[in-house]
Amino acid sequence: VVSSVHFTASDPDTLIAAVRASGVKRYLVVGGAGSLEVAPGKRLVDAPEFPAIYKAEAQKGADFLDTLRTISDLDWTFLSPSALFTAGERTGAFRLGKDALLSSDNGSSISFEDYAIVMAGEIETPRHIRQRFTVGY
Repeated sequence: VVSSVHFTASDPDTLIAAVRASGVKRYLVVGGAGSLEVAPGKRLVDAPEFPAIYKAEAQKGADFLDTLRTISDLDWTFLSPSALFTAGERTGAFRLGKDALLSSDNGSSISFEDYAIVMAGEIETPRHIRQRFTVGY
């Protein structure tokens, strides 16, 4: 059994407690791009050009990831999309990464459709237990 919960409105401890109480051992989180690094030790959310309107939510996502990294009794996975996460098409032509923002000459983006392929793949064949990873073109 896999659990997926969006963290925007709740604090990490409440959500983690709910997952534990459910008896679910695998916890997949749709993360955000803000916690990804744009340079070693420098997160996207901390960049001066990061849009102020998204900063509070991105910081909550980064805090959530920090909390998950202290958890050893759940098999959690945090999947961060690229900076631009929008409807598009299923291409199957994406790259996977760990903690660094993926970008190309066309910027940093991933479609909902390709993100979903990656999430489904992680559910079927877990490769990132107690890790964050990212997907982008």
